[in-house]
Amino acid sequence: MNPGEGVEDPRLEQLVDGIVRLAAGELNARIEPSEQGDAIDAVITGVNLLAEELGHIYADLEERVAVRTATLRRTQVELERMAKTDALTGLANRIMLNERIHDAIRTGTDNGHAPAVLILDLDSFKAINDTLGHSAGDAVLVEVSCRLRSVVQASDTVARLGGDEFAVLITGASDDEVMLIAHRSWEALQEGVEIGAETVWATGSIGICLHDPGQSAEELVRDADIAMYQAKAQGRNRVQLFHPDMLNVVQERSRITGELRMAASSGQLALHYQPVIELASGKVTGIEALLRWHHPVRGTIMPDSFIGLAEETGLILELGRWVLNEGIAQLGRWKQEAPQLTEFRLHINLSAAELLRSDLLADVNETLTKNDIEPARLVLEITESVLMSRRTGEQQVLEKLRALGVGLHIDDFGTGYSSISYLRALPADTVKVDRSLIKNLETDPRQQKFVSAILQLISAAELEAIVEGIETAEQAARLQAMGCLYGQGYYFGRPAPAAAILDRIRGSEPRL
Repeated sequence: MNPGEGVEDPRLEQLVDGIVRLAAGELNARIEPSEQGDAIDAVITGVNLLAEELGHIYADLEERVAVRTATLRRTQVELERMAKTDALTGLANRIMLNERIHDAIRTGTDNGHAPAVLILDLDSFKAINDTLGHSAGDAVLVEVSCRLRSVVQASDTVARLGGDEFAVLITGASDDEVMLIAHRSWEALQEGVEIGAETVWATGSIGICLHDPGQSAEELVRDADIAMYQAKAQGRNRVQLFHPDMLNVVQERSRITGELRMAASSGQLALHYQPVIELASGKVTGIEALLRWHHPVRGTIMPDSFIGLAEETGLILELGRWVLNEGIAQLGRWKQEAPQLTEFRLHINLSAAELLRSDLLADVNETLTKNDIEPARLVLEITESVLMSRRTGEQQVLEKLRALGVGLHIDDFGTGYSSISYLRALPADTVKVDRSLIKNLETDPRQQKFVSAILQLISAAELEAIVEGIETAEQAARLQAMGCLYGQGYYFGRPAPAAAILDRIRGSEPRL
């Protein structure tokens, strides 16, 4: 037996231990070779070389991972920045603004400086886009953003909320300082903006809300927005501070809008009718349908109180559809009750929005057919401003209505453009002269001459005139002497339910 035979070499244990350490990730583990230089030492050397190579590979991998991680973090930061800034102007967007308002409310509670928010909306931006193009509009928005930045402190935030609407968050300022910044913002927009060879003006309406204790970020922005719309309503290009009663008005309008949506389906709407009279004979030649809203709590609401709101909210389309269908249906019922009374025409007012609704022609035609009413017995009254500024789509609808046989009247003549040159070109057969033009007709000789001249111009344009708002016998007599054929007003009858109007047509009641 050879010496040492059967005795385990300790290097084998070291080798196994080194491999286990390498496998566990200790890449700095090394095995010390012996001086024997045999096969075991060769394996140990190979393992050490492998460990060294693995160390290099791991170090390179760590470096790559670090570079990739840093790149991803930079990308994430950039994406977050892009998500919270406006791409065109570089201003904060609504997301960043809301975050900073929340922060300002929280810190303001601690240091006693309540934040304030300005909402600014440009007054004539659409006209700039329409006349000079969207690139010019973008240039204006960039210039506006620069001017707003120039009037605020570095701690304040200027944001673009979208379109031509901007906001400014003011922190750490007194109420007087907030108002000063608002007026500086207004002044910054009074100078023209040079767009190539053109100069445009991008004035703005500004609403301000000073933060009250307990007011949320959303409420702060909402109230500033309400103040901005109040500034627009008062003539635009002005600064308006929010007051709580403004919110009450908005909430009331919201309630009325909701109730108006349900008015037709709940049977609260009704039509009253007012006669159009031939002045010479007193004969009823037409009946104007006038909308009434019989509210269960508020009582009867006149159209002046809700038609404007209906136009703003789009409800005018639903209301107009109801009036058209109900008015023509009533004309059909009158036809059955008094078939001998077939000469008078039904007048229905048509808004600008209704003129462009896609189903108007079909609705008119189908409703007339369903109620067995000749198209010539329907008259649609359209304001002169709509007729004179009509676009291609509106022009086509008007022409198709005339082709159908429906009458078209110019309503409220004298309150809009009143351009004499347009009279002969208008797609209408009758002009309804507004009541404002016959005010003081009995006592003012100049007004008499003026009204007489208007009636002569209408006649020269081969149109007929109806003067509305006649309240006295003397007004009726003077207008008839001036050559006016038709009139309408309280003197001949106030708006009344359908049954009373039918009696008036039959001549059983000389006055309503």
